[in-house]
Amino acid sequence: MSLTFTKMHGIGNDYIYFNCMQEQPADPAALAVRLSDRHFGVGGDGIVLILPSDKADFQMRMFNADGSEGKMCGNAARCVGKYVFDMGLTDRTTLTLETLSGIKTLSLELCGGKVAQVRVDMGKAELLCEKIPVVWSASRLIGEQVEIGGKTWDMTCVSMGNPHCVVFCEGVETLALEQIGPEFEYHPMFPERVNTEFVEALGRGALRMRVWERGSGETWACGTGACAAAVAAVETGRCARGEDITVHLRGGDLVIRYETDGTVFMTGPAAFVFDGKLRD
Repeated sequence: MSLTFTKMHGIGNDYIYFNCMQEQPADPAALAVRLSDRHFGVGGDGIVLILPSDKADFQMRMFNADGSEGKMCGNAARCVGKYVFDMGLTDRTTLTLETLSGIKTLSLELCGGKVAQVRVDMGKAELLCEKIPVVWSASRLIGEQVEIGGKTWDMTCVSMGNPHCVVFCEGVETLALEQIGPEFEYHPMFPERVNTEFVEALGRGALRMRVWERGSGETWACGTGACAAAVAAVETGRCARGEDITVHLRGGDLVIRYETDGTVFMTGPAAFVFDGKLRD
């Protein structure tokens, strides 16, 4: 059996994509572990399956590097939009995408007949602790001082279809995320583990961010994490609602907009890296 794949990235958040409109891998979790290894596999933050859907134009399933299935990935959603258009699976520039965190709407921006950027309607941010989920004494955790790993952090928790802990701090580029990240990911206050964003406010419309993703470790970008960071920045008075917020990540920039009704929009690029074929 052979499987054809396409390596893609959204500002450095790289996944291995499979066109599963006809058939799909028998064990995608095991395949994700095998292929994500950057020394012995293809290398990536996980794999993404592009599937038919009876609820939307397409369906996306994504598996992290450790084999766990993720509910949503904003960077992967943008890449799926580029894949299905550039590969001729659709000629529409507005698409719906089924994910485990609901149906997302993609607006494709073209340049030279190819997708250059994708704007994703990420849905509404969730701030209730029980729905994130996070174990906390109040209904919301916004701008609270919380001790983890022997240090007190300025923390806000948000769900963008997956759980996020946004930490505002100085000097994010020098943080030892390999040590700090797992202390958040596996903390008992996060029963489903958590993605953690370490964010530095640069002004009313800009943030700098590094991210520790559950199941993958530090990645160069996280779309849902950038959305969570922007929501947290607005909720704590660092940025303004209804205005563009540029989030600077290690792999590049995303533009996030947190509207007055709670809806979050994310805009950013997507890119092909290479195609390949697997042989057992």
